[in-house]
Amino acid sequence: MSDRSRLPDQRWFIHPAQRDRATQLAVETQRSPLLAQVLINRGFTSLESVQEFLDPERQSLPSPLEDFPDLAISLELLINAINDKTRIAICGDYDADGMTSTALLLRALRYLGARVDYAIPSRMSEGYGINRRIIEEFHEEGVGLILTVDNGIAAHDPIDRARELGLTVIITDHHDLPPTLPNANAILNPKLIAETSPYRGMAGVGVAYVLAVCLAQSFGQTRDLQHSLLELFTLGTIADLAPLTGVNRRWVKRGLQLLPKSKIAGIQALIQIAGLSNDKNLKPEAIGFRLGPRINAIGRISDPEIVIELLITDDDGVALERAMQCEQVNKHRQQLCEQIEKEAIEAYENSSLNAKDDRVLLLVQPDWHHGVIGIVASRLVERYGVPVFIGTYEDAAKTHIRGSARSIPEFNVFEALECCKDLMLKHGGHKAAGGFSFEADRLDDIRARLRTFAHRSLKPAHLKPLVTIDAQAELAQLDLALHAQLDALHPCGMDNPDPVFWTPNVCIDEQRRIGKGHIKFVLRSGSEKINAIAWRWGEYFPLPSTLDIAYQLKSNEWNNEVSVQLEIVGARLPSQQTEFIFSDRPYTCTLLEQSGIKELRIQNTKGETLIIQKGQRIGTLGKLDQAMQEVDVSQAPFYGLVKAAVDALKV
Repeated sequence: MSDRSRLPDQRWFIHPAQRDRATQLAVETQRSPLLAQVLINRGFTSLESVQEFLDPERQSLPSPLEDFPDLAISLELLINAINDKTRIAICGDYDADGMTSTALLLRALRYLGARVDYAIPSRMSEGYGINRRIIEEFHEEGVGLILTVDNGIAAHDPIDRARELGLTVIITDHHDLPPTLPNANAILNPKLIAETSPYRGMAGVGVAYVLAVCLAQSFGQTRDLQHSLLELFTLGTIADLAPLTGVNRRWVKRGLQLLPKSKIAGIQALIQIAGLSNDKNLKPEAIGFRLGPRINAIGRISDPEIVIELLITDDDGVALERAMQCEQVNKHRQQLCEQIEKEAIEAYENSSLNAKDDRVLLLVQPDWHHGVIGIVASRLVERYGVPVFIGTYEDAAKTHIRGSARSIPEFNVFEALECCKDLMLKHGGHKAAGGFSFEADRLDDIRARLRTFAHRSLKPAHLKPLVTIDAQAELAQLDLALHAQLDALHPCGMDNPDPVFWTPNVCIDEQRRIGKGHIKFVLRSGSEKINAIAWRWGEYFPLPSTLDIAYQLKSNEWNNEVSVQLEIVGARLPSQQTEFIFSDRPYTCTLLEQSGIKELRIQNTKGETLIIQKGQRIGTLGKLDQAMQEVDVSQAPFYGLVKAAVDALKV
């Protein structure tokens, strides 16, 4: 028998239903009310905004020259370097964004007649970003202009050295800005432009793409370059988990149409090796889960030159050879991740650390491959629901620790690392992820500092993985027609996630384990049945016979027949739920039981939720996907509101 502990310990945020507006928008757009509710949740409430989102080509784009202050000078410097045959060197990065950016600019500059080469720092011995060694080597090789991609915005010392040596430096990057900017000749970074700009959310490869296209336009040479550059932009943008909004959405939508018939030999070889050759329509998840990892694996545990050569070669044989290397390295990466994840779980659960009490987990062990610990950190975030910092010793004497961090929505990794900067040797990153290094004897001090920061940033209610849900649906609504309508939301990814629906009180039939720890089963509600799968949920098998479930709608093709299948992202024991009026305002209240604890949730039409656990006087108030405050529910106006909810639930 399954018990209450055999479910993921999650928190659900269900967008407030706006039935009247959704119905009106559905009529105006001739779409399903479910899709209309999803669009409202994304902030698209007018017919005009919906039409522009569903068809991003309708959007009026400003010229990049208007939005990027240093773009004109960057173009002038590159045009002069190409015309004067000045040697140009690109300094890239070893992740998918950095490698696709490097390949993109190599292709563009060489096509335009530039003398150009590249370098990427060693992940293992040097870490992220341009450094003095690379600067000195470029200078010795006669380089006159250095172009960084996906790095450089915080590289004050190396850039100063380059300028001392008389080198011209153009920085293209997208990472968060330091308090002062490096002394480069030009800097292109979307963080330097207006927040309202459609170019604001670009990854490093987006900045490289804008620069390359504008440069090609200056030479009147865009026609033969455009498709290959757009394909590399699409590959890098999705693999880097950049937001699929603004120009990213517009250009990725175009690029996805090109990739299946790519003219780049390396992309075709990669598609073949990944088993995607028969896919006429590639979606972001195919890149994110199939192509991206094969590229990223190289940067994590092998030589980035393999990927650069893969993406710039025109030789089919070389492309296939490099793609096979990507495949082999990725299999090794998967084995390393599984091994380190298992060791990390054992190390934590056999230690005196308490992630829930600390509200953060800092775990350090020897002999872990630091190229993959970021992936393991992400998996531990999923498992424990807290921000995770994982480090490994860089030397046999265990004097130096280097690591990676991954976060939950309410915790800013970059700010946490800044809070510890006086204890760090090196650190960087952004809200969701980061990297760091420090001397091993600082471990306890850093753990204490992170714990203090976490207690300031997080409430206990935040320490569960968040499932954000768009709308309630009945199984009878989940058909191929709805799936086809939802396809208009693609490309889905960061900041434009696949829609998630939920259905209460469904029966779980015919469940069985499949593959490496997955569960497949049939959902039943009344006379309706539908197939479902829960990836990596094997530890919760068997599931309870009746559940509230949250899911994404997918299509499944088997024996030339296409059907709808649900991918489960959340489950909880069936809840009691009702609507009521208090002080002339509508509310929804839900009584849940999670991990044996009863919890009352009261939500208003703005999505603000009051959460009270049975027997507690202090509750939390706010939006579940944002910071929440503690409130005393024994005081007005909360006491009356809670009493009205309890009366409505008849408990």
